[in-house]
Amino acid sequence: MKKQLKRLSPLLALAGLMWLLPLPVFAAETEASLAQSMGPLTLIPPIVAIILAFVTKNVVLSLFLGIFAGTIIIQYAGGASILLGMLYGFTDIVDYVLGSLSDPWNAGIILQVLVIGGLIALITSTGGARAIAESLAKRAKGPVSTQVITWLLGLLIFFDDYANALIVGPIMRPVSDKMKISRERLAFVIDATAAPIAGIALISTWIGYEVGLINDAYQSIGQNVNAYGIFLQTIPYRFYNILMLVFVLVTSLTLREFGSMRKAQERSRDKHELIAKGSHLDNADEEMEVVVKGKPSVWNALIPIGSLILFSFIGFYTDGRSAILGSDNAALIQTIENAPFSFVTLREVFGASDASVVLFQAALVASIIALIMGKLQGHFSFSKGIDIWVNGMKTLMITGVVLLLAWSLSGVMGELGTADYLVSLLSDAMPPFLLPTVIFLLGAIISFATGTSYGTMGILMPLAIPLATAMQPGDANFVVMSAGAVLTGAIFGDHSSPISDTTILSSMGAGSNLLDHVKTQLPYALVVAGISILFGYIPSAFGMSVMLVLPIALIAVVAVIYIFGKKIDTTENITDNG
Repeated sequence: MKKQLKRLSPLLALAGLMWLLPLPVFAAETEASLAQSMGPLTLIPPIVAIILAFVTKNVVLSLFLGIFAGTIIIQYAGGASILLGMLYGFTDIVDYVLGSLSDPWNAGIILQVLVIGGLIALITSTGGARAIAESLAKRAKGPVSTQVITWLLGLLIFFDDYANALIVGPIMRPVSDKMKISRERLAFVIDATAAPIAGIALISTWIGYEVGLINDAYQSIGQNVNAYGIFLQTIPYRFYNILMLVFVLVTSLTLREFGSMRKAQERSRDKHELIAKGSHLDNADEEMEVVVKGKPSVWNALIPIGSLILFSFIGFYTDGRSAILGSDNAALIQTIENAPFSFVTLREVFGASDASVVLFQAALVASIIALIMGKLQGHFSFSKGIDIWVNGMKTLMITGVVLLLAWSLSGVMGELGTADYLVSLLSDAMPPFLLPTVIFLLGAIISFATGTSYGTMGILMPLAIPLATAMQPGDANFVVMSAGAVLTGAIFGDHSSPISDTTILSSMGAGSNLLDHVKTQLPYALVVAGISILFGYIPSAFGMSVMLVLPIALIAVVAVIYIFGKKIDTTENITDNG
């Protein structure tokens, strides 16, 4: 052993010298981006975070180490030795977290999550959640109707994916638990009707961003178009969104499951375990105090939640209107002033609003209303009500921590150019009919690795439309199809990535362990993505009408569910009439 060490000593000395000394080779490339200079190393942070998340089952630790790996690479690329890179990289983590928290949008989301946690605690404490659960339970007579009602609620809260994830879960969880539906399945139904419906809704908080990207991309090739009209034309080509919504409905109606979701449902049915044994919940709303006196009323839940939705719509309108009136878009300002409640005005103001701030304000107003109602009904004093509200916020503190780390990881990957490297790696010369498929796959990979749909759209849209126009000149449908592939590919990661804020919020709202939620829904997401390519983008790119392609793709979804799915009725001796 000593002889071997002696032979290796020169190599160990050289390695130690490299460890301590800076390596300026990458720093010399001042004009080259990190994505070009570092190449595959830019993929290390998301790979570390995602793999460790599944191995350790600790999301906070995994995200932290993913960020740490990224900051070390950035320092190393700047000329620091690995040892100094580790030292400075560790201190850089604080800067990224502070930067994420100082962003107004992110701060609004954190506040929104915490305040809605307080609102849920107030509604629970006054018995409103229990009352509405009992009311819904009269209609939800079994696992089929329970899941369908959850799906319908998800469609009704179409205007924002965050609001969808945070509202539907707490409402339906007691009913779902009564039907022995696993928390993983509930989280999937919520998650699969959050971003997919918000992304294609005619009016939502996504509209302005999506339409803006389309408009900028067309202007870059010298074309002035009706960007919202193009957005509407992309909807039939948003195969993943549409097929995922149908997939959820069909599996809910037939109770057919496959893969890890089937195991979760069988566990819930056979062992009466709603969550996997040993899985840690990222929220503790089961411990919320119930102080209701007398028979609980559904109005204790309906009025605060209704207020949340109502004031959200009012906030979207007023905030977006103020933003547009303060801009230099004279034509749009005139439209708003001449027709303040027209469809065009509503579309534009919703898109221009700051959803994070608006939802925080709406949740705060709804909390005040719930607090006053609880006080007037004698359930608690103002002091006790505020304590309940604060304790409710505490239960979601871990969610805020995970969101901050996820955003910080996204910031590190943005500086490294992870997405740019993926695009350059996968966008070589290809036959035109493969372009929509490759764009969709790029969107899925980038959004899964980065956990952000907005960032993915922002990266790919300026590339997709010019590339599609160049490859198929004069074919407007091909360009629209490629734009749709960007928008729906980005939804894949938003819906399935363990570092996506929507995924995190959906698992929290359902009371599911985050990693169990990701593990069970990912096979479903991959199946729907595969169908979207084989029965959607490829035949469409060959010129088949989307009006024919879409029904065939829908049939393929149903066929896969019946071929591979097994019926799992989680209840015993319960009749479900719908």
